[in-house]
Amino acid sequence: MASESQRLLDPINLAILHELQQDARLSYSELGRRVGLSTPAVTERVRRLEDRGIITGYGLRLDLARLGYEITALIEVAAPPTRYNQVVEFARGKLEVRECYFVTGESSFVARVVARSIAHLQELIQQMMVFGSTRTSVVLSTPIIKETFELRAMDDAQ
Repeated sequence: MASESQRLLDPINLAILHELQQDARLSYSELGRRVGLSTPAVTERVRRLEDRGIITGYGLRLDLARLGYEITALIEVAAPPTRYNQVVEFARGKLEVRECYFVTGESSFVARVVARSIAHLQELIQQMMVFGSTRTSVVLSTPIIKETFELRAMDDAQ
């Protein structure tokens, strides 16, 4: 018997997810046309994918460099366990922290941050140093950004 996730990720739903990754602004009627379903049928399938948490949202991608945040850096923080919640709260509340990962290894967290200048980056590093020792790498370029995830049927994924 097929698992719920296998049933949910049938070829039609995989096609829906593929199309929405290419253009999340598609109307339900256009999406339905592309995957061979009526508008109500595709609307119901998308709603089900959202309800199951497979589709977690729709968004706009901004070029932060064009908005003045020309520096991207990775700041590693080696914080003691008693400071973990504080690091998370700081990262959550800081506009410049774009992602924050809880990781294994010498560091506890790795934050991807953006800054307007080296002086701005230095301020961010100093603010994070209160939680533990830091190590920073400035991003010179981003040769690979994968905006989509190639979806395959559950049987093919293994």
